[in-house]
Amino acid sequence: MSTRYFIDVREPYEYARDHVDGAINLPPADLVAGAKILADIPKDTELVLYCLSGARSNASMHYLKRLGYTNLVNGINKDHIRRKYKV
Repeated sequence: MSTRYFIDVREPYEYARDHVDGAINLPPADLVAGAKILADIPKDTELVLYCLSGARSNASMHYLKRLGYTNLVNGINKDHIRRKYKV
């Protein structure tokens, strides 16, 4: 099975309230600054992005594509992630 990372693209205060276990917090400001927190993750690794409604995660996918990431999934929100991936 391939490696999968859950990427929470909400603001840090939203992430602090509740997030998927093991999720990486990548708020919009960090994303547009180059997503340095993802620097050691291979570009073809599955990244499942989520936010509150799916809108920010969808927009974030476009930024990550420009940075060279190729295996991106819009997971919509933390509840969808928990149901679909059993985390």
